[in-house]
Amino acid sequence: MALVRWDPVREIDSLQGEMNRLFSTFFDTPTRAANGGATATRRWMPAMDLVEAGEHFVLKADLPGMTEQDVNIELENNVLTVSGERKTEHEEKHEGYYRLERSTGAFSRSLTLPEGIDADAIAATFDNGVLEVRIPKPVQPQPRRVQIGVGGAEPKTIESDAGDAGDTSSD
Repeated sequence: MALVRWDPVREIDSLQGEMNRLFSTFFDTPTRAANGGATATRRWMPAMDLVEAGEHFVLKADLPGMTEQDVNIELENNVLTVSGERKTEHEEKHEGYYRLERSTGAFSRSLTLPEGIDADAIAATFDNGVLEVRIPKPVQPQPRRVQIGVGGAEPKTIESDAGDAGDTSSD
């Protein structure tokens, strides 16, 4: 029986390799390589930013190599979904194999928006591979102050956001 020296660094490297394999299997969608043999795994998810700018939320997505016809934007139950597909457009052949470095395929990203968004006021533009979606913030109800009357008497003033139309005075 041979004794094998325990090496913790080798064990950590082995564990890291197994975890990398697990995550690449779980998260990547396999695609057939052009040479008909091995499968290459690449999953494409566009980078997106959602920022608050004045009276709007602004979503920007980097979609290089795509046109506005390749992208679909939907709003349902306060969930904004941007989806589409980037198709392969360039392959470089060298001695019987293909070199494919850019990820392609379908994608879908969903963002939950606050209640009260006006779907008809959402506007999208597409320029130089960048999608920009402007979403107006929902209108927040304004607080109003109501004066309380004492002993059954009518209140002296009622303030509202409607201006002086809601004021009532009694002596």
